[in-house]
Amino acid sequence: MKVATRKDILESILINSQAFLERKDATNITSHIYLEADEKVTVKATDTEIGLKVVSDQFDIQETGIVTVNGKKFLDIVRTLKDDTIEIFTEDSNVIIKQKSTKFKLPTFNYEEYPTFPSIDNKAQISFDSMQLIKSLKKIIPAIDTNNPKYELNGALIDIKTDKTLFVGTDTRRLAVVDVENSSEKELALIIPKKAIIEIQKLFLDKIDIYYDETHIIIQNDQFFLYSRLINGKFPDYQRIIPSTTKYKLTVPKKELLEAMRTVAIISQEVKLTFNNNLITLESMNNDTQKAETSIDAPIVIDESFTFAVNSRYLFDFISQIDTNEFIFELNDPNLPFVVKSQNFLTVIMPILL
Repeated sequence: MKVATRKDILESILINSQAFLERKDATNITSHIYLEADEKVTVKATDTEIGLKVVSDQFDIQETGIVTVNGKKFLDIVRTLKDDTIEIFTEDSNVIIKQKSTKFKLPTFNYEEYPTFPSIDNKAQISFDSMQLIKSLKKIIPAIDTNNPKYELNGALIDIKTDKTLFVGTDTRRLAVVDVENSSEKELALIIPKKAIIEIQKLFLDKIDIYYDETHIIIQNDQFFLYSRLINGKFPDYQRIIPSTTKYKLTVPKKELLEAMRTVAIISQEVKLTFNNNLITLESMNNDTQKAETSIDAPIVIDESFTFAVNSRYLFDFISQIDTNEFIFELNDPNLPFVVKSQNFLTVIMPILL
């Protein structure tokens, strides 16, 4: 194999591939990138749980062939080179990376042992606007847990109905849900790992095709093919967590509340909110020597003062993902979960017990 391309093209492909490689064991073939030159150049990276394939026509293919090379070391080398053409070719059982008088040699593995990627054959397909998918995943990702012993909580539930799709994430202290109108041939619940969601947001910005079965999800466009193994587990019954009735439903201004929370959070992330007619008061908590307090005018009507406490980070995460100038608080009891809602996006939050 012998190919050549510009540094920026190769570097971009290698950067996108890094998250899909085995990092801990460099002796494993999954720490390597698979590079194939034919009519176009195909680059693969996978740790077997998640994988990426990139197809590029931005290479000068002088000899066809296949090779593997350590992905991290390959990127480290490319980053040190100048903004000029880079040659990649095989020599004995090594791969040579060359730019003018600079040359690197790296060992390879047997490419025939490289893990195979799943196929879209016999998989169901979802029709989904890519920007709508990205926005939905972005809204719920702050609520998805990391390293939870209940493995299913380390991913997002995509609850596919015939007439809509719901995106759900929870870390047990809060539950985020996005409800999107959509059509599907059949109903199915998929749990996608958080790692895959992060990479999907980075790579896909234009039209995409989504395929799935009981074990994998595949997202592809003309340039990228991403697959992820699904999490095998039972996601919590999120519909039961969302309060079915509400004592108070209050519309509050986003900008003013956000500024007030930032002020109080300088002293403490835990904030006490008190709702009165046309007024919201915020106070810092759990600090005897320091205190912050502020209030904002808000067009709310409530028949009695209502006070509750919350980790302000949960409200910050919600507010940062909404486009409206106002949003809704749905409240029942100061020590019961409450709901914040904007359009098709809601988050159920556990309060701090007073």
